[in-house]
Amino acid sequence: MTAAASPLPTTTPNLRLALGALGVVFGDIGTSPLYAFRESFIGSHPLPIDPLHVMGVLSLIFWALILVVTVKYVLITMRADNRGEGGSFALLALIRRVAPSARLLPAIAMAALMATALFYGDAVITPAISILSAVEGLTLIHENFAVVVIPITLVITVALFAIQHFGTTVVGRYFGPIMLAWFVVIGLLGVANIVQRPGVLLAANPFYAFAFVGNDPVRAFLTLGTVVLTITGAEALYADMGHFGRRPIARAWLLAVLPALLLCYAGQAALLLEDPTAVEQIFYLLAPRWALWPLLALATMATVIASQSAVSGAFSVTQQALQLGYLPRLRIVHTSADERGQVFAPAVNALLCVTVIALVLGFRSSTALASAFGFAVTSTMVLTTLMIGFVIFRIWRLRRIWMIALYAVLLFFDLALFGASATKIPDGAWLPLGIAILLMVLFTTWGRGRMLLAQRRARHAIPVADFLQACARVPRVPGLAVYFTHDPDGVPTALLHSLKHYHVLHERVLLLTIRTALTPHVKHVHRLHFEELAPGTARAILTFGFRDEPNVPKALGFLPPGWQEDPMRTGYVLGRQILVPAKRPGMPMWREILFAAMVRLSGAAMEYYRLPPDRVVELGSQVEI
Repeated sequence: MTAAASPLPTTTPNLRLALGALGVVFGDIGTSPLYAFRESFIGSHPLPIDPLHVMGVLSLIFWALILVVTVKYVLITMRADNRGEGGSFALLALIRRVAPSARLLPAIAMAALMATALFYGDAVITPAISILSAVEGLTLIHENFAVVVIPITLVITVALFAIQHFGTTVVGRYFGPIMLAWFVVIGLLGVANIVQRPGVLLAANPFYAFAFVGNDPVRAFLTLGTVVLTITGAEALYADMGHFGRRPIARAWLLAVLPALLLCYAGQAALLLEDPTAVEQIFYLLAPRWALWPLLALATMATVIASQSAVSGAFSVTQQALQLGYLPRLRIVHTSADERGQVFAPAVNALLCVTVIALVLGFRSSTALASAFGFAVTSTMVLTTLMIGFVIFRIWRLRRIWMIALYAVLLFFDLALFGASATKIPDGAWLPLGIAILLMVLFTTWGRGRMLLAQRRARHAIPVADFLQACARVPRVPGLAVYFTHDPDGVPTALLHSLKHYHVLHERVLLLTIRTALTPHVKHVHRLHFEELAPGTARAILTFGFRDEPNVPKALGFLPPGWQEDPMRTGYVLGRQILVPAKRPGMPMWREILFAAMVRLSGAAMEYYRLPPDRVVELGSQVEI
């Protein structure tokens, strides 16, 4: 009895996590049946509706879900975790930590940045196409409802972004059950239609895909650009791994999501072969007419959840970019006291909202948006495959005899999907590409500018030992002064300006440097490195994980007893540099101007580091870059 009962404590949390993963991880890929299958037959390159093409498309979808999602992500990529975290930045941090001197590291860093930039392009299209595709089902109830599709979509979109500041703690607990109901329903709808033509199940045989490619190679290649719509959101399995863990996500995919998707797509193929006129609203016509209203309501909830997943992912990626030094400081609000991953970025939320509204008004239908969708996804997948190749062959060092063959198949399939999606650039895929290029310019400009600025500071910095010797007789006043400095070996400019103006030093002076680890989280007891340099003067280095909240006063609570001070007798001194673009080697003038503008728009360090407003002093200086 005891042995039989022991697995319950472990199994129950895993099942809860798997249910939670259904609501957060699989929203995007789970709502793809609303529009993905039909686009092969009504999109930019429509296929004839006959057994060769319908079965060929279904076979391609089947193997895309198996090879890309199941094999590549679930079985391989999700094993390349960085202390439980996944995603492009986590993978980059893992490679930096394990192979810091690798010659390919700069190229891998650029690939991770580009993958992240492309994610934002995907994050703005997902809400627009998902909500539009669900609301368009109203036209089946009555054709006059077509005029309200856009207004209803805009109302739902505005409401979605308006509630973001509340966080997903309360709403999130309902996401899993709703998505579970969604997957059960679409699976049953698929079965109900498969019964009419059970032969569609034979599409699991790759012969049908090869027959399609052999008989109609050009259109088969172009069709890959719509087949990729069935795997949009696959990257979320890896990116959200830190929230739920690898096993719960894998179980949710294998036991619920994958069977439901395969059955739903097979049901759509069966219905299309039975009634080719159903192609415009193939998903909703899977259901009997009496079920349209409930199905429409469920689909709308599912697409809102899918949109929420994309938006929350954008907030999380933004936080990681800030911590790793690729974006200027932005206001980040932690919406949950219990869950570290739940954050809200007001500026990002506003930009996403405006962009999604513009997409809805500009494209006006899910079919038109489908041309823009997919390119960012396939680009990210290719970049992830290239990065994971480094892990497979340089870090894991698996047996190459069979791993090279498997990796070649996965890379070839990703490149084929990418090539087909690239043909849609003139039709709308230019949008996520343009967003990604703009963000790459911002990422690289900020990273390069920070490096040049650090070099300028280091060149003119005074060694701490010389400073201590020069001011040995300077009067001291009670209290603790914390001076922020990027260079732990030099004296911060703010300290020199303070001494120049006030001619005194505090009783205790702490030179504080903030660093970001190549791991997602650093325990509180391991964050602080303290070194006393002289009586009354010390150096401290605080290290946060790239997903931690940089709360400096809380972290300084671990200072040695002799350095603990009453909060009202502790002051924080920040240096604010006013950048002056100059014709110096390093960056073109236009990038220096852009970097200076980004510095001006950067959020206050006081808020970012959670410093008490009434205990902060800022001292400015001009620096040429």
